[in-house]
Amino acid sequence: MEIIQIISIGLIATILSVILKKDRPEFSMLIGLVAGIIIFFFVITKLKVVLEVFQDLSSKMDINMKYINIIFKIIGIAYLTEFGAQVCKDAGEGSIATKIEFGGKVLIMIIAVPILMALLDLILKIIP
Repeated sequence: MEIIQIISIGLIATILSVILKKDRPEFSMLIGLVAGIIIFFFVITKLKVVLEVFQDLSSKMDINMKYINIIFKIIGIAYLTEFGAQVCKDAGEGSIATKIEFGGKVLIMIIAVPILMALLDLILKIIP
């Protein structure tokens, strides 16, 4: 099971981090960063199946793939932003984490504009 692998990586990294924190605190943070990157790439490889399912559903339901792609970009930005902000928080840089979160929110808002415009067009077509 994949979750067992993810938890194992996290627990091993935590134990190593706690052991090294006393003597080499800089390595402690790096272990957390490397573990996070390993888990992130492990999970990303599993998303290919989800993308294929959504592409299949969108073709069957006659949904414009453009909007599905935008939604996946938004989800990707949200996950990457959260990951980057958490790494900064783990390193004790809360102010940088806040700026990363702000940047992610602005990018999400910008990318969502086509969906908002399509929604407004639909509303205007419904209302006489």
